[in-house]
Amino acid sequence: MLKNPIASLPRLMVLAALCACAPLAGAQSAPSRIGFVVTERLMTESKMAKAADAKIQAEFSKRQKTTEEMLAKFKQMSEKFDTDAPRLTDIERTRRARELFDMEKDVQRMQREFTEDLMQRKSEERAAIATKAYKLIEQIAEQEKLDAVLQEAAWSSPRIDITDRILKLLDK
Repeated sequence: MLKNPIASLPRLMVLAALCACAPLAGAQSAPSRIGFVVTERLMTESKMAKAADAKIQAEFSKRQKTTEEMLAKFKQMSEKFDTDAPRLTDIERTRRARELFDMEKDVQRMQREFTEDLMQRKSEERAAIATKAYKLIEQIAEQEKLDAVLQEAAWSSPRIDITDRILKLLDK
């Protein structure tokens, strides 16, 4: 009979774990094969990504210019108000301050909408690249008989990096 059954509990747990793992040790026949992809490179270096960036730039350049012009106009009016304010009547100062306040809200709304729309388009383009890249990763994984393809790691050996191969296939 055991004097202190709780003291022997850790030993029993280790023994049980070893017994449970013993059959698994013989079940592994070959080492696992792993591949690695730097997805950020796919999103920045591929021809598909560069074409998407150029397309988005062309799509948004006019809106960006309009937003920048409106911001410049607001700054100019604000500076003019600051210099004119001491000479203005209370009513005129209040009216112009309200105009500036309304204009500032419009500029902020315009900038926010621009940024949101730009991020949405970038996300759409990245999703298209990711979809195509995923299919290519699956294809290479099957060809190379890889058990796993990782996309984030603290470190990986260049031997398992398949990013360049995916880039070449994306560029076709």
